[in-house]
Amino acid sequence: MNYRRIWIFVFLFTLTAINYADRVALSVAAKPISTEFGLSPVAMGYLLSSFLWMYVVCLIPVGLLVDRFGGKIVNAAGIALWSAATMLTGLSPSYWFMAATRIVMGIGESTSWPASNRIIREWFPASERGLANAIFGAGSAAGPAIGAVAIAAVVSAFGWRAGFFVAGSLGFIWLFAWLLVFDKPERVRWLSPTERTHILAERDGTLHPDLAEGPAASLWQLLGRRTTWGLFLTQGCEVFGGYMLLTWLPSYLQTAKGLSVLNAGMLTAVPFGVAAVAAVLLGGLSDKLLTHDSRLAGKRRLLLAAMLLSDAVILLVPVLDSLWAIVVVLTIARAAGAAGSAMNFALVTDLVHNRADIGKVTSITVLGGNSFGMLGPIVTGYVVALTGSFNGSFMLMGILALCGAAATLTMTRRPIEAASPRHVVVAPA
Repeated sequence: MNYRRIWIFVFLFTLTAINYADRVALSVAAKPISTEFGLSPVAMGYLLSSFLWMYVVCLIPVGLLVDRFGGKIVNAAGIALWSAATMLTGLSPSYWFMAATRIVMGIGESTSWPASNRIIREWFPASERGLANAIFGAGSAAGPAIGAVAIAAVVSAFGWRAGFFVAGSLGFIWLFAWLLVFDKPERVRWLSPTERTHILAERDGTLHPDLAEGPAASLWQLLGRRTTWGLFLTQGCEVFGGYMLLTWLPSYLQTAKGLSVLNAGMLTAVPFGVAAVAAVLLGGLSDKLLTHDSRLAGKRRLLLAAMLLSDAVILLVPVLDSLWAIVVVLTIARAAGAAGSAMNFALVTDLVHNRADIGKVTSITVLGGNSFGMLGPIVTGYVVALTGSFNGSFMLMGILALCGAAATLTMTRRPIEAASPRHVVVAPA
């Protein structure tokens, strides 16, 4: 694509990559931190989960702020807050101080998805939004992949505190470029008149030209729909495993397989690096395989179920001895899980036939994912403390992936229609 709006792709990808690299910093440094502070696996599980506690609470309020102040300001405030909190983590004198910095980091990181979705709507014609969302989401896998290696190298050379200083500083570099270059397409000077006209003319189009522009349903009406809960549960069943690997995989490789911090970081990068590429490719493939009518009928659920069934290959980890066989299985599981998560959000837009309800259903789906995801690190901590092994957590991940496949196949068979019938207004294509 020979257009200058490609720089918005770069901003969105690097934003979410930095977001997730900062999350994985604690995972990479978990072993030396637990040794210095004398933490049990249970205490470390709570610490690894702590950034999600306020993240979940802030999602809906942040959405309101985005609607009021726009994506530029909210993204700037968010990355400034979480980057500062990440750097302060490196100064932690105690467990509770570190937990507090992680909670503040979660508040800042809650801005990324709502603000960036608003930016995608403002900057990209409807025909490009699938790609824009896929690239934005791919950063959530690329961040841990790159961050695991880079931060592990810093921790190995300079100690765990330096890892947080480096991770936090990246956000401020991004922030400087964001404030200097980014604005709405109506305002930036670096767009050509032709490209600006194209964006403004087509950005309000829709992938579904026959969507009804009906009255918005209330939150309680949407919560009463079986399909809404199917989306919620499917996302939760996938994200539980994703957060377990994000937070505990480096520790698993160090304690169960005897790897150094640096080697564990390098192997952690493999599943997440492959997932970053696979999510984009598989998401694009799902668009090509589906017709307009099959998308509106929610047939994407079949492809989503296939991804979750593939994710369940994680059940093999406890019976494998070869480190490389384990890495291959983890890579397949993470790639399938990342693609499945992206497809579930695409399924939201397929099934919600009233544009006025897409935001609320998306928020409910995000809450589902992060509610389960918040439990992943904690449950794993208890499993390791009680059994001395990670095998029980891998088994739970596989079982939940199978439950997610069942949920999407059985609970998302009906579209979410408008709250009440009215004259249909056809949106511009």
